[in-house]
Amino acid sequence: ALRSFTELRTGDIVVHEDHGVARFAGFETRTVADVTRDYLYLEYQGDDRVFVPTDQLAKISRYVGAGADHPPLSKLGGTRWETMKARARRAAQELAGELLSLYAERRRRSGHAFEADSDWQREFEERFPFTETPDQREAIELVKADMEAPRPMDRLICGDVGYGKTEVALRAAFKAAGEGKQVLMLVPTTILAQQHYGTFVERLADYPFTLEHVSRFRSAAEQKAAIKGFAEGRVDILIGTHRVLSRDVRAKDLGLLIVDEEQRFGVKQKELLRQLKLKVDVISMSATPIPRTLQMSLAGLRDISVIETPPEGRRPVKTYVGEYEEELIKRAIEREHERDGQAFFLHNRVESIEETAERLRALCPGVRFAVAHGQMGEGELEEVMMDYLRGGTDVLVCTSIIESGIDIPQANTLIVEHADSFGLAQLYQIRGRVGRSRERAYAYLLYDSAAALTPEAAQRLAALSDYTELGAGFKIAMRDLEIRGAGNLLGDEQSGHVAALGFELYMQMLDEAVRAAEPEQEGEELPEPVRLDVSVDAYVPAEYVPYEQAKIEIHRRVAGALELADVERLREELEDRFGEPPEPVENMLALQRARIKFGQAGARTVSFHGDRLAVVPIELDSRRAKRLRQELPDALYEASRSQVSMRVPKDGIGRFPSVVRAADALLAIMREAA
Repeated sequence: ALRSFTELRTGDIVVHEDHGVARFAGFETRTVADVTRDYLYLEYQGDDRVFVPTDQLAKISRYVGAGADHPPLSKLGGTRWETMKARARRAAQELAGELLSLYAERRRRSGHAFEADSDWQREFEERFPFTETPDQREAIELVKADMEAPRPMDRLICGDVGYGKTEVALRAAFKAAGEGKQVLMLVPTTILAQQHYGTFVERLADYPFTLEHVSRFRSAAEQKAAIKGFAEGRVDILIGTHRVLSRDVRAKDLGLLIVDEEQRFGVKQKELLRQLKLKVDVISMSATPIPRTLQMSLAGLRDISVIETPPEGRRPVKTYVGEYEEELIKRAIEREHERDGQAFFLHNRVESIEETAERLRALCPGVRFAVAHGQMGEGELEEVMMDYLRGGTDVLVCTSIIESGIDIPQANTLIVEHADSFGLAQLYQIRGRVGRSRERAYAYLLYDSAAALTPEAAQRLAALSDYTELGAGFKIAMRDLEIRGAGNLLGDEQSGHVAALGFELYMQMLDEAVRAAEPEQEGEELPEPVRLDVSVDAYVPAEYVPYEQAKIEIHRRVAGALELADVERLREELEDRFGEPPEPVENMLALQRARIKFGQAGARTVSFHGDRLAVVPIELDSRRAKRLRQELPDALYEASRSQVSMRVPKDGIGRFPSVVRAADALLAIMREAA
């Protein structure tokens, strides 16, 4: 259900599993038949309204589709929603089948199992000039374990821009090359190829490996020589753009393939990669993370490591969003110049970039400007970039060519013109170009006039100024990359269904389909809490928690608790933040505890018929049935129906404690050793 609930705001579009697409109009505390609860107020097509009790939060997810716009609100009571769901479910089942066969195929293949770490490897790792973050350590260990196993590795490493994914790749490359296997590294842009090549050469300088790179910055003869060397086994590590996927690139003995920012490669290139994947170990790296839900359904298909901890000493980028003002730009550039740093000025129109640079030169005399864009000749672009890297110019006036992966630690100010015309993911990636060292970095996202901003653009810019903390890639991903990521991972035919049902509901279906199609896995799943409701006041009073955002979060965590420990932890936290929980909150927690206990005792449904409580299915042997009578004298066990029933008081206030007692007793009896 809703993991992204914290982001739910009044006016958001949500999807209710049974009723379809609606607009969330806020929370209301209402008293119905003398029982007070919190309800979500949903608006559907026309004047249809629904109040959904918060224990159904699990059925609601925020609508995240394939684009910025949402489908029309659903009409209550029609069959259209059911039809759409059925169609999507079929598609999900087909996809699950395909994914599983690819996975089974990979499990059957056996690749090269590498040896454990050599002394060389250990010595090489000790030379890493930084301390590894815990996540980075873990990713490295997992990659090595994968390489040492006989089946081909396919691991995706997600980490924010600048979080040390390259080091993980470097160590894997060292391990492979150390055993005489070849390594191929694929990157999306020429500049990145250059940069990775530089990093690798620097770190591997003292070891007898031959490195080469192929990109449009090199002459045809050099490229040819590199490829020939790779084919003859003289080159150990080859780094290059998708040029290396072309047919004439053959490795003599390929052991490891590293793909950087794989979401940037096209479909044809991905197909070529998929064929390689069945044979060799593969590491893919990406800063545009894939949301958690997808990770679960794909967890079987790809092993995923997430690097979430920022490197030591990194500080978030201070982000300013506002209208374009020359004075502001002048101050920003001059401040960066005074502290001997460099800046990027992003102007995304090639035809007017030169005159923009001229305007800036006039604005800030004494500051050195250079221009870079994708339509420059190879040599010229390389020269400008290298000069900037070496600190020969102060400000680089450029197009979005800087979007991926360039690492220039001295650049700590970024100014983006017409920021409203970029996508969120793109802006996020671009902002990641600054703030890569201990200096405080600044990003200015400017637009022409507030009046001309579209609501979507305003939202995108607001998201960036909201999420400045380090590692926010995940949150940003939720909004924008998620959609792009979902579309890419699932292929085009799936994105229609994602658009119709919203991402989370579709992922849930895919998850169920994968689980249903997969042979039984060992390992116990947590039993689901049962649905159960007793007429007692269970809500979060406004005087206890005054703001809506926290209220949603509390309900979400109560509804999402699968173990008693989760409920206890939440209660301690509430007491810590808001003081002793009042009775309606205690009731809410006690209800969820009872649901969990019934679930753990094996029950699926708990219902009331008049003044009797019925719990099914419960399987008791004669000894346990006897224990049940001792614990709950008025309980009746019917073996033929696998049902336990007992008389409970009619009114909610009296009924509640006896339901809680029944849950405790049943669980205790089921847990006794047979």
